[in-house]
Amino acid sequence: MKLFIGLDVSLAKTAVCVLNEHGKIVKEAQVASDPAVIARFTSGLGGEVATMGLEAGPLSQWLHRGLTDAGTDVVLMETRQVKGALKAMPIKTDRRDAEGIARLLHLGWFRPVHCKSVSAQEVRALLGARKAIQQSMIAIEMSLRGLLRNFGLQVGQISRGRFEVRVRELVEGNAMLEAASAPMLRARDGLRRELAGLERVVRTLAKDDPVCRRLMTMPGIGAVVALTYRSAVDDPSRFTSSKKVGPWVGLTPSRHQSGERDVSGGITRAGDANLRSTGRRNTCLR
Repeated sequence: MKLFIGLDVSLAKTAVCVLNEHGKIVKEAQVASDPAVIARFTSGLGGEVATMGLEAGPLSQWLHRGLTDAGTDVVLMETRQVKGALKAMPIKTDRRDAEGIARLLHLGWFRPVHCKSVSAQEVRALLGARKAIQQSMIAIEMSLRGLLRNFGLQVGQISRGRFEVRVRELVEGNAMLEAASAPMLRARDGLRRELAGLERVVRTLAKDDPVCRRLMTMPGIGAVVALTYRSAVDDPSRFTSSKKVGPWVGLTPSRHQSGERDVSGGITRAGDANLRSTGRRNTCLR
């Protein structure tokens, strides 16, 4: 008896629904969101697991890797398609979502998603940390500008290297403004130093990767863009043509055709948002 197993994953628990080859529910359960626990559960079902599926999400790649290492045939399912299918269900619960995922597997109506390699996930984590620190530093700078603007003090257009000096010049002699700006400037200085350290790591990674070095020979492509593209694509062999990368990222126009109506809209915005924003500014994805 072939079994189709749907997993609805949350941070602590995972709802499991098992269907047989005739679409009948064999078993439903809730287990810990851990690949070893899920593998033990499926091994005791007493049937041949045809496939196991879970929606792509924060924990999905870790679970996919662990379940694959345990010898289970697992697929990651495209999030938009799964959500669109599950909207047809009038009641939404984890149990029903797991059943819906299992039925999509049974019918074969799903789009598989590539599970990125560990090295690609590590690079993306590094780029994510860099972006978070950079955004925090910019937020502090904008807060300082807004704080001083209330008193008619304008920082103006100035380089990042002279930003702190300029702020201290503006608040000099005002004890309250000095007390308010000093901790923000110290926090900005710490973030700036950490960002510089991450920038060095990013440049070193790009320099040591032959693909990134090749990408950086194009105008406007630096270490961050090259690593973003490299880690997002991960395995180029999964694309039969370079022309398929643009639609995969979501940079191609959407289309809605029904009867006499045929409308071409904006880009579909499917796929990696960070890579898409990179692609809009560069020609390497087009």
